[in-house]
Amino acid sequence: MGIPSPSEAVPVLDPATGEPLINPDTAEPLLAIPDVVPTPEATPDVSTAIRTTEEVRDAVSERSETVGGILDGLDAAAVQIGSIRFSMLDALLAMLVIVLVILLAWAVTRLIRFSLRRITRLDGSQRLLAEKISTILVWALAFLIGIDMLGIDLTALAVFSGAFGLAIGFGLQKTFGNLIAGIILLMDKSIKPGDVISVADAAGNEGFGQIRKIGIRAISVVTRDQTEYLIPNENLMINQVVNWSYSSREVRVKAAVGVSYDSDLDLVTELLYKAVEETPRILKTPKPRVNIMAFGNSSVDFEVRFWITDPEGGLANIRSDVYQRVWQLFRENDVEIPFPQRDLNLRGNEQFNQLVAAIGQRLENNSTKE
Repeated sequence: MGIPSPSEAVPVLDPATGEPLINPDTAEPLLAIPDVVPTPEATPDVSTAIRTTEEVRDAVSERSETVGGILDGLDAAAVQIGSIRFSMLDALLAMLVIVLVILLAWAVTRLIRFSLRRITRLDGSQRLLAEKISTILVWALAFLIGIDMLGIDLTALAVFSGAFGLAIGFGLQKTFGNLIAGIILLMDKSIKPGDVISVADAAGNEGFGQIRKIGIRAISVVTRDQTEYLIPNENLMINQVVNWSYSSREVRVKAAVGVSYDSDLDLVTELLYKAVEETPRILKTPKPRVNIMAFGNSSVDFEVRFWITDPEGGLANIRSDVYQRVWQLFRENDVEIPFPQRDLNLRGNEQFNQLVAAIGQRLENNSTKE
């Protein structure tokens, strides 16, 4: 037995017996058309952007009607995009949660950093690596906690997350590449704070700088003239880098010296060793070395080789100190430092002979007058 449609006539039943009533005039059952009851239209489901907003509003309204009325007013000022409703109360609650999460994450990272600095078993690179990894984990956890506190449905962020991933792939790939490169550099300890590396400026002039810190995007290198270079971490991964203190902080410095051919070479060697021994910062071990490198056009060429253990203190200044002491010892012992000398030969011709004769005649006339 089917359900009659609203426009179909049905028999009228006797309330007492339940039998159809008969029309006495026609002897047929009485029929009646039932009233059509309008069915309410289905309203679309509307969900709030932040599910915890209603819970907070109800909890506050139970404690204070005044504050609850203010929250109701903020909740009434809302915009609806599709099935998502976003109100002023949602925005206020989201800002408060974001500030709270940021402060909490900042405090936790500071506490972790302070705790790692008290662990003496870790060297500088291990400590910095642990700080960076812990910072990334703390902020990722803070993000998830903030999402949970706000009650945001992550499925509603599917479109946003896709767009954000696309932005990372195209616009932020260098930033994330530098971040990963910095972590790799700290893991293999090829570059670490305190190392001395070679740095070239825009003109191509190479200098020496000490790494001050390794950041998320770049490392900070300070040269002897207090110029600070910011070098992207990725450049250190793909380019050749001269690290003067990678496996050892001992650096050999060379200083070239030339003396006259009339000099006593044994005395010169003795004076060069003495100059090195009397200069500060030079190591006793490994021992310095004085070598004769070549017999040059105007001098006998020596090279003094010595070792230092503080390259961040500069190489040019220690070489200058050695040269200054060599100059003093050479002057005390009459050792000549030669300069280039050339013999000039003039080929005779008619014009040159006339010029010489004219000059001679003029000199003779001047002597006769005197």
